[in-house]
Amino acid sequence: MNMKKFYIPYNLKLVAIARENRKKPTQAEKKMWLKVLRSGQFEKYKFLRQKPLDNFIADFYCAKLMLVIEIDGDSHARQREYDILRSEKLDAYGIKVIRYTNYDIMFNIEGVYRDLKERIKSCIFKSVMGRREKKI
Repeated sequence: MNMKKFYIPYNLKLVAIARENRKKPTQAEKKMWLKVLRSGQFEKYKFLRQKPLDNFIADFYCAKLMLVIEIDGDSHARQREYDILRSEKLDAYGIKVIRYTNYDIMFNIEGVYRDLKERIKSCIFKSVMGRREKKI
């Protein structure tokens, strides 16, 4: 995983929208923030809420991990192509996107925590192994 910090451009018009989104989170976003991600409580990684990246607003973003966490509500079933495009665009910046459903967050937050922890460990391990292979 690329641990170097670099600037990811974003649409300045999204800043005000992101600010409003932070003031009015969905129930699932609020629960994910308070129970898992807030104040570096998740494995000491700092996550930001409603972070503008490119022409999108990510629900949660960790710059150190180059990771976006998206919480998909009912509307996401109707916007699958948009979600794919968004994930591809973020991937071009080296940002991995992990998705959870509202239902998972509201009714299985412990499972979400465990899954996220394992997925991050896996990404870090792959990144370290990739760097070792390049040096050989």
